[in-house]
Amino acid sequence: MNTNCLNVNNRRLTAVDVFAGAGGFSRAAISLGIEIRAAVELNPHACHTYRENIAKSHPRLRLHENNILDLPPEKIVQESFVEGEQCDILLGGPPCQGFSVHRIKNAGIDDPRNSLVLRYFQFVAALRPKVFLMENVPGMLWKRHEKYLHGFYDAGSKAGYEISLPVVIDARDYGVPQRRKRVFVLGVRKDVQLDIAWPPRPTHCNPNKLENNSGLLSWRTAQEIFNVPLPANDPNDVHMNHSPEMVKRLKEVPLNGGSRKDVSWVLPCHQDHNGHKDVYGRIDPSLPGPTMTTACINPSKGRFVHPTEPHGITVRQAARFQTFPDDFVFYGGLIASGVQVGNAVPVKLGEALLNEIKNGLIERQG
Repeated sequence: MNTNCLNVNNRRLTAVDVFAGAGGFSRAAISLGIEIRAAVELNPHACHTYRENIAKSHPRLRLHENNILDLPPEKIVQESFVEGEQCDILLGGPPCQGFSVHRIKNAGIDDPRNSLVLRYFQFVAALRPKVFLMENVPGMLWKRHEKYLHGFYDAGSKAGYEISLPVVIDARDYGVPQRRKRVFVLGVRKDVQLDIAWPPRPTHCNPNKLENNSGLLSWRTAQEIFNVPLPANDPNDVHMNHSPEMVKRLKEVPLNGGSRKDVSWVLPCHQDHNGHKDVYGRIDPSLPGPTMTTACINPSKGRFVHPTEPHGITVRQAARFQTFPDDFVFYGGLIASGVQVGNAVPVKLGEALLNEIKNGLIERQG
């Protein structure tokens, strides 16, 4: 047990993780000694991964394989917290596709998935956590989605929460070897005095700016992902099985971050436009990696070609970019595993954010 997570009453901090996915946020919380009492996830492959890697080793944790719209939040209160117990932290990022920056023009307005943001707050209202932390993509801040964000803030104020302004956090500033920007919203119950720095001070920065950022480390790069040997018999050491013609094409892509603009071939889908220049691009090992998306194992969807080999990255390599440990196994096959990796909160980022919250809660109670 991580005794640093005990409060003055010798009670471990507790949390509930909704829209839990494969468990990036949960894994981060557990590593800090926070006890996950319940998790909610709909995707069956993500549930399989969560169950095998997290739930099986934590008997008090109840995994609800449900559509959150059909799961009464009161059920979690009744089943996971006995009388007198409370939830300290509510975690979770609603599915973000409706807010994606890849949606064009007015696509995404009134997307039914956006209503899940408001459903999230119904869980806040039922569980009454001291703190909640919500993650989403920067697109949720676009004007076209403002009524959902305003609705979230209105509901939070009425329920008695002070909610921080949305902050865009880049994971590479917190020791994740990947440039990944996501929005985080922190809510604190009005009767809770939480004296913390929010967002937490970064731990890493651009190596060109180290001189002006005393005490910070350089951004981690993709090089370390590929330098460390993979575990023997790792079921996630798999990549896409490309056709011989595609292998031939990928061999043409130059090392050190080359892309399709550097090759002699042009795919039919690129003949009429010159966008998406990163597709079929190699990962540059000298820089933090690209954002791991739900299609991170597919070179046709972004800069996901291995730095030196003529194929896409493996699930394990993608998981390393998300700072999952090598013994964390993803289930459901290549495509489903890639989706789980891309949807996850990077473990090291989760640890950095939750550690600040945890210390603030413990100090308040100590």
